[in-house]
Amino acid sequence: MDKSITVIGLDLAKSIFQVHGINAEGEVVVRRKLSRSRVLAYFNQLEPCLVGMEACATAHYWGRELSALGHDVKLMPPQFVKPYLKSQKNDMRDAEAICEAVTRPTMRFVPIKTPDQQALLALHGVRDHWVRLSTRLINTLRGYLAEFGIVAARGRMGVEAILDTLADDQDDRIPDLARECLMPLANELRHVKRQILEMDRKILKAHRANSICQRLETIPGVGPVIATRVVAEVPDPKIFKSGRAFSAWVGLVPKQNSSGGRERMGQITKKGNPELRRLLVAGAISMIIRAKRSDFTRHPWLSRLLERKPTMVVAIAMANKIGRMIWALMVKGEKFDPAKLMPA
Repeated sequence: MDKSITVIGLDLAKSIFQVHGINAEGEVVVRRKLSRSRVLAYFNQLEPCLVGMEACATAHYWGRELSALGHDVKLMPPQFVKPYLKSQKNDMRDAEAICEAVTRPTMRFVPIKTPDQQALLALHGVRDHWVRLSTRLINTLRGYLAEFGIVAARGRMGVEAILDTLADDQDDRIPDLARECLMPLANELRHVKRQILEMDRKILKAHRANSICQRLETIPGVGPVIATRVVAEVPDPKIFKSGRAFSAWVGLVPKQNSSGGRERMGQITKKGNPELRRLLVAGAISMIIRAKRSDFTRHPWLSRLLERKPTMVVAIAMANKIGRMIWALMVKGEKFDPAKLMPA
């Protein structure tokens, strides 16, 4: 039996990795475990081969490291590997399933991200953390103050009113004990707001340094946050065959349940990256709000569309269209054409 390894399935873990290797005839050559410290040394002594991994935590790091050793590394979405699992799940069978899946001609692969792209994703992740924490703190303060008859308006001005009320020692509507308990939350909220502003400054700096982000920002509804998030999430837009494929990856296309020649379309699939989908929908909603404030003078077609469909349905459709335009600008290097925003 030929002992030379041509394909390896590598099951990643925190400490112990599982290797499953086969030769050109598909015969199993190696099944073994590797400690984390021995992974690079093991692959360094192998001839270049095809290495498959699931696109999970640390996969991009290991993809870069093994690629630097001369191996052809392919990352796959875990849900596409699962059908090749022949029995109950364990590390050995996972590695075997990965090894088989990576050789399939119709398998879809995930591009390996660069350290800069992962750093940009970390920036967005930290910003999302601060935004969620800010929301929790605001809701907590609103809830407790409402018990004392203090209800502030929605929005930023309402939050400022809450903080001013807590800081006013002369306001006797709030008992001293309650004020002592809530003031640390108010101080934490101020700190969180400063952190969000700092993250926004870093995102804006990254946005200005990237030519692709500059082009994407010309699309209505797309700002620095969306542009930098797309650039970080999509290392190679050419992996998508069309703008519709990109929108489907984000989860903005209708769920299909067709049979017998009859097409049935339902709600959007909500597959893919939920944060990117949320940002695109938020961008579409902001575009609708701006159009309403200007009395639809720039987008009269949007007014006609809103007369026929609910606002959220229109927002989802607009987010879908924005996603397609993002793909077109990234792949073709085109500049935004306002005429393409209008429905056919």
